[in-house]
Amino acid sequence: MINLDQISLMRGPHLLLKDVSLTLHRGERTGVVGRNGCGKTSLFRALGKEIPLDHGEIRAPADLRWSTMSQETPGSGRSALDFVIDAHSEYRELEAALARAEQLEHNDTMANLHSGLEAIHGYDIQNRAEQLLSGLGFSMTEFDTSVSNFSGGWRVRLNLAAALMCPADLLMLDEPTNHLDLEATVWLEQWLKKYQGTLLLISHDRTFLDSIIDHVIHFENVGLDTYKGNYSAFEKQRALKMALQQALYEKQQRRREQIEDFVRRFRVKASKARQAQSRLKELDRMQDIAPAHVDSPFRFQFPVLGHLPAFLMQLGKLCIGFDYPLVKSIDLSIRSETRIGLLGFNGSGKSTLLKVLAGQLEQLDGTIIKAKKLRVGYFAQHQVDELSPDATPVELLRNASGKRGNVAANTDQTIRDFLGGFDFRGSRVDETIANFSGGEKARLALAKVAWLKPNLLLLDEPTNHLDLEMCHALTVALQEYQGAMIVVSHDRHLLANTVDEFHSIHEGVFSEFKGTLHDYERWLASTSRSNKSASKHASPVSSTNVAKKTQRQQAAAKRERLAPLRKKEKHLEAELEQIHAELNSIEQQLTDESIYSESEKANLTELLQQQGQLKSAITQKEEQWFKLQQELGEH
Repeated sequence: MINLDQISLMRGPHLLLKDVSLTLHRGERTGVVGRNGCGKTSLFRALGKEIPLDHGEIRAPADLRWSTMSQETPGSGRSALDFVIDAHSEYRELEAALARAEQLEHNDTMANLHSGLEAIHGYDIQNRAEQLLSGLGFSMTEFDTSVSNFSGGWRVRLNLAAALMCPADLLMLDEPTNHLDLEATVWLEQWLKKYQGTLLLISHDRTFLDSIIDHVIHFENVGLDTYKGNYSAFEKQRALKMALQQALYEKQQRRREQIEDFVRRFRVKASKARQAQSRLKELDRMQDIAPAHVDSPFRFQFPVLGHLPAFLMQLGKLCIGFDYPLVKSIDLSIRSETRIGLLGFNGSGKSTLLKVLAGQLEQLDGTIIKAKKLRVGYFAQHQVDELSPDATPVELLRNASGKRGNVAANTDQTIRDFLGGFDFRGSRVDETIANFSGGEKARLALAKVAWLKPNLLLLDEPTNHLDLEMCHALTVALQEYQGAMIVVSHDRHLLANTVDEFHSIHEGVFSEFKGTLHDYERWLASTSRSNKSASKHASPVSSTNVAKKTQRQQAAAKRERLAPLRKKEKHLEAELEQIHAELNSIEQQLTDESIYSESEKANLTELLQQQGQLKSAITQKEEQWFKLQQELGEH
C-alpha cells in the first residue's frame, strides 16, 4: 500500500492539494483526472520523489519499485533498442558484472551472475524490447537508429517504451497516448491490461481509460475524491452528486435536451444501418454522461455558417506522397454533410492526405476540384508549435480575421467573448502565448480554427494535450458543427460520436471501411504490427473483393516466390528445435542436487555457461525467424 497522509502541495503561488489523505492499494488500476493545471503531473512527481511536499508525508514500502515516463529525451547516440534496454538497470548491472567476471575468469562469480540473469529473464530482454518498440510503431530498421535522429513525438514513444521495460510495482503514466496513433493506442491498451502491478494513469482518452482502470481519483477544490469503477462510472456518480444542487440539475436537463435533438437529427440522415446502430448507442451514452460536465469551463461552438455549398471538394485519381507515392488513386466526393473518420497505420498517409487537402502540400498526381466558397479549417500539431509566442490570444484572432477580410465585423469584445468559451478569460486573453502551456496552446489553435468559420474541417489528432473536459467540449461542438469534416484521431470516443463513416488507408489503398470502430479494433487484434506477414495479407472489412480467378493466380505466383524463404524458415525451425532439446537436457542436469556439491562446482559453472549460451542462441535464432517473417510479409 501507498499512503498519502495529510499532504499539501503547491506549484509556485498556486495551492494544488491541501491536507489530503488517501490510500493506494496494491494492484489497483487508477485513472487520475482533473482539469489542466490542477496538479495531476505534480502529484506523480511527488510520488516519484522528484519534488518535495509542502506538508504531510507519503509512506510506501521500502522496496517499492516504480516507473514513470520521462517528459524529455535529450539527444543521444544510443540506439533506440539500447535506450529501451537501459531502462532495465538491474539487467545492465548484471551484464556489466558478467563481462568483468568473464575477463577475470571468476567462475563462481560467473555462475552466480548467470543465475541472476535467469531470475530476471535477462536472456530474452532484447526480444522484449523489440516487442515494445514494434508495438509502439517503430519498424525493425529503426531499432538501431540513434535517439538523436528521432523527432520529438517519436522520442515520447521511446520514453514510453523505456517506462514499460523498467520492472515496476507502481507504474505511473502521464498522457501515454499523446503522439500515438490509434493502432499503437490499442496495442498499449492490451499491454496495460496484462500489467500485474499498481497503475496510475493520466489520460484524456476516455475510451482508453474505460478499458483499463477500475478506480478514479478526481482533483476537485484542492482535494482528491475517489470513485470505484471506470471513467464512465465516475461520470455517473459525479453527476448524481452534482444533481443535488438545483442549479446544476437544471443545466443537466437542458444539456440532455440538446443531445436528444442531435440524436433525432442523426436518425433522419443515417444511411448505413450498422454504423447508425453503433453511433446511436454511443449517443445514448453521451446523454448519460453529459450531466457530469455541466460545470465545465469550456463552452464553445463553431460559428453558424451561412450558405453551405452542396459539394465542397472532388478528388479524382489523387496520388499523394513525397519522394515516392504513399497512396494512389484516391477518389472521393466531399459534400457539405460529409463526416469521415480516417483510419490507418502510422505512416500510411493519413496526415499527408490532410496536408494535401489543406493546400499545405502538393499532390503527386490527380485532380482536386474545390468549390468557390470553400473555407478550410486545418488543425495539426505543428500549427500549435507555430503560434507566434509574442502575440496575445486577442491579437491572434484579430490578425486571423484580417487575413479573411472581415476585421470590422469582429470587435475586441466579440473576440473576448468567443475566447471565453475556450476558458481564456480576464487578463489571460492579453497575456503573450509564450507563457501558455502545451494544453493552452492546443486550445488556442482550435479556437483560431473555429473562429474562421470553416465549412470543411480537417483535424489531425485534435485531442493531443487537451484534458478530458476540453475533449468532451470539442466532441459536443463537433456534433453541432454544420459543415463537413475529416478527422484523424486515436480518440475512439471522439470518432464514435462525431463522424458518420470511416475510410481507411492500408497498403497504399484508400477505401471505405464499412464496419464500426469495434470491427476495426477486432481487425487490428488479428493483425500484428510486429508481424507483417499477417498484416500484409489481412485486410480491413472495407477491402475490395478480388475475383476468385485472380486470387488463385496471385496465390500460385506467391507460392513460387516464397518457396526459397519457406525452405529457410523450415531450416531455422529445425535448428530451434535442436537448441531447445539441448537446453532441456542441460536444465534436466541442473535439477540433480549432486551437481551443486563442492566437487562439481566446475561442472556446474560450465553447465550454467552453456545454459546462458543456448538461451542467447535461441534469442538470436528467433530474431532471425522473426526477420524472415518480415521478409515473407513483404512478398
